[in-house]
Amino acid sequence: MTRSDLVSGPDAGAAAGWFTLRGLRADLWTTRAQPMPPVSWPQWLRWLPQVLVVLGAGALSATGADLTARVLACAHAVMLVAGLRRPVPAWWLSLAFTAGIAIGHPPTHDNQLWAWTVHAGALFLLSLRIPVSSAVVACLLSAVPAACLKAAGYAVGSWTFVSGVCALFSLAVLVGSFARGRREDRARLVEQIAVTAHERALRTVLEERARIARELHDVVAHHMSVISIQADAAPYRVQDPPQELVKELAAIRANAQEGLTELRHMLGLLRSDATGESPEGTTPQPSLAQLDALLGNVRSAGLPVTARVQGTRRPLPPGVELSAYRIVQEALSNTLRHAPGAEAAVELSFTRAGLSVRVVNSPATHAAAPSAGAGHGLTGMRERTAILGGAFSVGPTPDGGYAVAASLPAPSRTRDKEASL
Repeated sequence: MTRSDLVSGPDAGAAAGWFTLRGLRADLWTTRAQPMPPVSWPQWLRWLPQVLVVLGAGALSATGADLTARVLACAHAVMLVAGLRRPVPAWWLSLAFTAGIAIGHPPTHDNQLWAWTVHAGALFLLSLRIPVSSAVVACLLSAVPAACLKAAGYAVGSWTFVSGVCALFSLAVLVGSFARGRREDRARLVEQIAVTAHERALRTVLEERARIARELHDVVAHHMSVISIQADAAPYRVQDPPQELVKELAAIRANAQEGLTELRHMLGLLRSDATGESPEGTTPQPSLAQLDALLGNVRSAGLPVTARVQGTRRPLPPGVELSAYRIVQEALSNTLRHAPGAEAAVELSFTRAGLSVRVVNSPATHAAAPSAGAGHGLTGMRERTAILGGAFSVGPTPDGGYAVAASLPAPSRTRDKEASL
């Protein structure tokens, strides 16, 4: 928030001057530490400006023409070093020191530049840390003593020299304010890039979750429809069923139909948002039964791929089979795009706890074509695994290839209970 944001409405104009004075006081009348930040250069050059300021202060401290002038120059140059951390107090002390030197010990013609040069350096360090408006006021306050001392008859050089000093102060403020503006613009750009990257990642996750929801809609809708049909047909499978049983089955059917309607209203909207998709005319979602066809398509596309199944193959919940199929499909697609000439291997491990999927590819034999940008592949696989409560990992292999592994929980007893119902 800027100072202009503090006041709005009809009273803004009347209060503008007061808030300007308040801002000047906050900028030019403080002793708080304002360390000069390092620049965004290579690591070994980040502190180069601070080093140059210290070296410049040392050089200026040796410019006095006599012993007294050297002592004064040394004391004055120390304020440049102090300005690296506390620029406002250093600028005020330099201003007072410069005026005091002109009154008490006027510089000779040979060394009259060092006092004004040191003060210009202090003004430059100040303008690096305060707004432009306050820096301009500081420049005017720095130029007034030179003009007043010249008008009062003190030995501060000719009017041409005084004009050159004022020009030097203006240049220090101009360069310092420009450097400060560049630093702030760069900081805002870095912040905006970080925010954009975060929003892009969040949007990718949300888009992938919506796509997964559209696919799971078919699976859940199928089971809800089966429950409704079975509940409707159950009374006709028993001769003279009890009236209480008929009522319970009717209630089950009604609840299933109501849930199915709500499900279609909510998840059907997600499907209609996808380009080229609508709630009607959808095809059944794939499962591991279509894995052989998927591997055949991949082989025809030029990727040698082998498959191995460990454990006793058993039916799994439709959501698990759909996620496993999609993970294998996306991993093989990534291999085709990013590892030309590689070979791939798909491993399915059936256990009592669930299904483990692992897709490994060898190193690419030649460079991949430039990619249009980051896709949703890894995000989608990670989201599918997270929805099922499983574990997901990706990373390079020791031989230079890449591996995708997912563990999808599906306890065998769950399927047994479903079958018994």
